Amino acid sequence: MKASKTGQAAQNESEAAGLVASLESFMPRALSRDDGPLYRQLAVILREPIANGTLVPGTSLPREADLADRFSVSLITVRQALRDLENDGLIKKRAAKPAIVVAPEAPALPSFAFRSFAQIADSTKGRALEIHSYRRERSAAASAAFDLKPDETCHCLRATLHQKDGPTGQTTFYFPPAIGARLKRTDFDDVVVFRAVQRHLGIQLSGAKITVRADIADEALAKTLDYRVGGPILVIEMLYLSTAGEPVELTINKNRADLFSLSYDAPNDLV
Repeated sequence: MKASKTGQAAQNESEAAGLVASLESFMPRALSRDDGPLYRQLAVILREPIANGTLVPGTSLPREADLADRFSVSLITVRQALRDLENDGLIKKRAAKPAIVVAPEAPALPSFAFRSFAQIADSTKGRALEIHSYRRERSAAASAAFDLKPDETCHCLRATLHQKDGPTGQTTFYFPPAIGARLKRTDFDDVVVFRAVQRHLGIQLSGAKITVRADIADEALAKTLDYRVGGPILVIEMLYLSTAGEPVELTINKNRADLFSLSYDAPNDLV
């Protein structure tokens, strides 16, 4: 039994030495305080092989003492570097054992349900509307929604939705000629545009018809949303109706699919 433990210890030491040696390839030069805090430099060295897949989930990092010795830093420096990696979700520290590489968690996407106007308004929390233009344009989608002639124009508001990390969606709002003529660009003072329309024109909305479809980002949309060409896009079309059943606004949202999801509850009506 004792010989077996000794052999296992030797194997562990060999693996640790190999890991330390592999990490050295990501160190272009000796750590120096002239390049900033040492723990940040060490965190960069440790992060690289995890990020590129050299160290796969389940791999144990070298012992803290081995890292401190090889990179000529204190244990405090090593522990701070490991703490940063753990905060980033790359490793998990363990009591009396080396830290282990873990699989990164997929970021949770904002999920919105559009079963009421309140939920639609709630989906815009934390977002800002950047308006680009308000003018008359032709649109096949708007012509069909508003029952316009093919060559007839309607008023169109073009904008981009932003959250704190950047643009999330491109939004286009169309209004029937009689309604659009009563609005001006400065009236769109609310990220919830249908709420601004109700307030400024005194029109009461009764509901909205919602269509969801998939698309891909072309070059222009990818540039607007800081996205990749061909990336998946979630398109949501909402046709708002007045209490008289007349169309008031057609909204077309083109959202980055990696930043947006849509959810609905489905009650069992087959009882």
